Amino acid sequence: MTAFRTLDRADLRGKRVLVRVDLNVPMEHGKVADATRIERVAPTISEIADKGGKVILLSHLGRPKGPDPAQSLRPVVQAVAEIIKRPVAFAPDCIGPQAEAAVAALKPGDILCLENTRFHRGEEKNDPAFVDALAKLGDVWVNDAFSAAHRAHASTEGLGHRLPAYAGRSMQAELDALTRALETPQRPLAAIVGGAKISTKLDLLGNLIAKVDALIIGGAMANTFLAAEGKPIGKSLAERDLIATARDIMAKAADRHRELVLPVDAVVAQEFAAHAPSRVVSVDAVDGGDMILDIGPRSIEHAISVLARMKTLVWNGPFGAFELEPFDTGTIEAAEAAAELTQAGKLVSVAGGGDTVAALNKAGVTDRFTYVSTAGGAFLEWLEGKALPGIEVLRIR
Repeated sequence: MTAFRTLDRADLRGKRVLVRVDLNVPMEHGKVADATRIERVAPTISEIADKGGKVILLSHLGRPKGPDPAQSLRPVVQAVAEIIKRPVAFAPDCIGPQAEAAVAALKPGDILCLENTRFHRGEEKNDPAFVDALAKLGDVWVNDAFSAAHRAHASTEGLGHRLPAYAGRSMQAELDALTRALETPQRPLAAIVGGAKISTKLDLLGNLIAKVDALIIGGAMANTFLAAEGKPIGKSLAERDLIATARDIMAKAADRHRELVLPVDAVVAQEFAAHAPSRVVSVDAVDGGDMILDIGPRSIEHAISVLARMKTLVWNGPFGAFELEPFDTGTIEAAEAAAELTQAGKLVSVAGGGDTVAALNKAGVTDRFTYVSTAGGAFLEWLEGKALPGIEVLRIR
């Protein structure tokens, strides 16, 4: 983290500290359904308060087109207070007289959450006037929302140009993990890339081919590669218009002497449904009416044998239709193997992306990986080698 300003460098006592957190959490019946993101930022909030800072939380929730009571942060505040075990005040706006009055009432160590930043159009436009209105409320800006760092919005990037800027502890942990995994990894380095489409991960595959020693491809994405090899894929989900692109990626992997791992057998079914009648076949023997819904036992064994030779793993995307049994076996067995290697001190494992987190949670291994990112788009863009605006503004220049 020597490249970024962190809280270790910040003088916070008595300061008004604007903290960009990600409170964009799932809600059910007016209550927080999954508090993972709140739990991630709790240490930063508590540390700033303990150091005598006046904590002012900024976040968005959902995609409102203006003020919308259904997307207010007010119900989230209660969950924040319960997790950090401290009172949290709430202001019904994030700029203007109500926000200014709420901030003026703060004493050192107090915590305030401002209303949804996206209730104002200036947030997503990174409007200078809106940035100024936010900056007026603080003396210091702390970014602890890696999951929003790929957006150049007012509260995620604009404030970094107006106020002294620092990475929060969750952001610091994320940057530490990702740097260790992709920029300065222990080698050999493997990546597992799964999911439905090559088209959404072309930049990712291009960047990883240049960096990894082994690339393991799973999910429906692998079907397009199998088709590119001339294998029969039946009715399987695939991007047939990208077969030439898949061949190009395979050629680049060969040119760079990268190990490209594709399924050698598959679990197929005639319908996409839980507990649909299924069978295991070689990838050379998929029938016209079959859908490939998971990798088979030989493919699982092969993937795990590759992981056993690696020192670092980056994982984005499941191997099969993990949300439907029995098509979750490939993902779960590979996840368990990676977790065991991590616990034995043989592997640094970093995973991220919505489906990936859900799959690792289902496998019950999330807490046994080195690091699991709750970010979706930001994690993917980092893996793609893109500069993230909310991170660039934290760099020491």
